[in-house]
Amino acid sequence: MEKAGLEKGISILGLEELYQEIILDHYKKPRHPGRLDGGHVEVRHYNPVCGDELTVGLRLDGDRVADVAVQGSGCSISQASASVMTEQVLGRPVPEALEVAEGFRRLMHGEGEPDEDLLGDGVAFAGVAKYPVRVKCALLGWMAFKDATARALAGHDGGETVYRENGDAAAAAKAQRLPGEA
Repeated sequence: MEKAGLEKGISILGLEELYQEIILDHYKKPRHPGRLDGGHVEVRHYNPVCGDELTVGLRLDGDRVADVAVQGSGCSISQASASVMTEQVLGRPVPEALEVAEGFRRLMHGEGEPDEDLLGDGVAFAGVAKYPVRVKCALLGWMAFKDATARALAGHDGGETVYRENGDAAAAAKAQRLPGEA
């Protein structure tokens, strides 16, 4: 019984290391970076708690996510999560892409088990749920995508959303580090 527990501990440790590598890979080599040209909706979301800032450009083709791009700055969690978001929504029908976004939100709030089939590399962020002040970092790109989608479907242009926190929460978020972060 002890050996099985030890193997499970090693397996979990290996999974956490793999997840950290996935997050670092998306942070260092973001997918779909930059701004979109031509007709599209663009929204800017800002989280003053950490200083995370993202501009998400979205182009729909009927009921399908035809193109998405992210330009931003901030912590590794916000930038990597936004990169994962672009991979997970691009090419999907809008209702399916929004279902993925909702699945990621549930993951960040510890609601249910991670669903790799739904979230792909997004499951790597499961451990972020243990750090409540970092959840907003991970959700920033996903919330910007949902905002851009709602604006596009309603025929509106882009916009800006700022998430506010009190000074204590902001200081705690800036001080909190995940394993492997400098």
